[in-house]
Amino acid sequence: MLLALLVALLGAGGPGFVPEARAATLTEVSGFGTNPGNLRMFRYVPDGLPAGRPLVVAMHGCTQSAAAYDSETGWTKWADQWGFALLLPQQQSGNNLNSCFNWFESGDIARGAGEALSVKQMTDRMKSDLGSDPARVYATGLSAGAAMTNVVLAAYPDVFAAGAPVAGLPYACATSVLAAYTCMNPGTNLSPSAWADKVRAAYPGYGGPWPTVSVWQGTTDTTVVPANLTETVEQWTAVHGTDATPDATDTVAGYPHAVYRDGAGRDVVETYSLTGMGHGQPVDPGTGPEQCGTAGAYILDVGLCASYRIGLFWHLDGAGSPGPGPEPGAGSAVLPSLAADDGYVKASATGDGPAVGTLEGSLGVAVGRGTDGLHNRALFSFDTSSVPDDARVTRAFVTVTRASGAGDPWAAGNRLLLDIRTGCFGATCATAADDWSAPASATGAAEIGAFTSGTKSSTAFTTVNPTGITQTRLRLASAPAATAYVFLRSGAGATLTVEWE
Repeated sequence: MLLALLVALLGAGGPGFVPEARAATLTEVSGFGTNPGNLRMFRYVPDGLPAGRPLVVAMHGCTQSAAAYDSETGWTKWADQWGFALLLPQQQSGNNLNSCFNWFESGDIARGAGEALSVKQMTDRMKSDLGSDPARVYATGLSAGAAMTNVVLAAYPDVFAAGAPVAGLPYACATSVLAAYTCMNPGTNLSPSAWADKVRAAYPGYGGPWPTVSVWQGTTDTTVVPANLTETVEQWTAVHGTDATPDATDTVAGYPHAVYRDGAGRDVVETYSLTGMGHGQPVDPGTGPEQCGTAGAYILDVGLCASYRIGLFWHLDGAGSPGPGPEPGAGSAVLPSLAADDGYVKASATGDGPAVGTLEGSLGVAVGRGTDGLHNRALFSFDTSSVPDDARVTRAFVTVTRASGAGDPWAAGNRLLLDIRTGCFGATCATAADDWSAPASATGAAEIGAFTSGTKSSTAFTTVNPTGITQTRLRLASAPAATAYVFLRSGAGATLTVEWE
């Protein structure tokens, strides 16, 4: 049964595929975190790619490799043409006999564990190395890679803005090999609310925007049957609080295309039903402006380039940002913190005797309990005067970079919270003792989840000062009983992303 499942989940192309010569090349990266899923990391970065560009995570199918999925599917073409970085996680046969991502193993699909965490750690490494825009990180994949796409969207909605499963399955459809086989064919039928509950349970308490999703499926696929498109649509439309009835339909290259919108009129889910296509990734080989790919096993020439259309849905062509990001005509800004005003304040567990920390210049700003037994709160300041005075802020989030630390500040369910002040917490914007307990405009407005390296973005908030300074105060919800702290970089190492309309 296991072998049947693994063979059925075949992905793209042949294992001997070698990328064609180009200025940039596919390279392997090591040292991207604890890597609990024991995956390998490959990346393709166009020469001269500036900071602040999008990042696409593309996951291969079974028996395949990163090198067999980058160019054949067209993703390297669009990376070069549109200017974004490409991350390609790779499974190892030691984890799975046919190198399938383990989308049906409970230990690999949970937030903070297994293969899902390995992919997230790779993403953090890319953002840290390249300065990728944390608001424009996307995931896609074929078959088992498509199922893993839904995994990372559900487990890390604070990391991925959108995703595109191709011949995939809903999140948490299976947590065993036998259940996986049933999910693939004939499919598992649950109510939209039941499917949505599975996603919400992946990150309990998450209140930020959910990823938008582009779903692709061949109508004659007998490996992952078309019923999975229906169930995936029901899952993600329910998560977005809308129904599974299309709000718009048309045809693209002769294939049915449907769009599902939320209450605000945003496109949150779309589908492509590839009439007569079996199990595979759609491509349209050629040199035309909308063409891509190389036909092969499970890379199917159907006259439509999936990676091109997915890129348009994500606005990688430069037309803006998709889904929870700003709509056309809106605006956004990524603002570095004002290092001169950043800092940290230490005090007793009850807040007595607050004083400004002294290690900012060498280590960064601290949050948590230090070796001296005192507790630290970090302050980051941002000049948000570039936000139009009459704008309505639709989403803002802080991204921080870890410098060092000790212990686990998030142990026993502790939470790293952000207080927001439209202006300055204390008497001045410079870090001072009164910042420890100064009142906030919004208390606990956002949260930063656990991370051990690289960068991490907070959940979303909307409290922003359009006329001057916005300050954030990072603090632990509970005082740790033992040493547990993290040092964070200031200046360019901490950014505030603001989106408005």
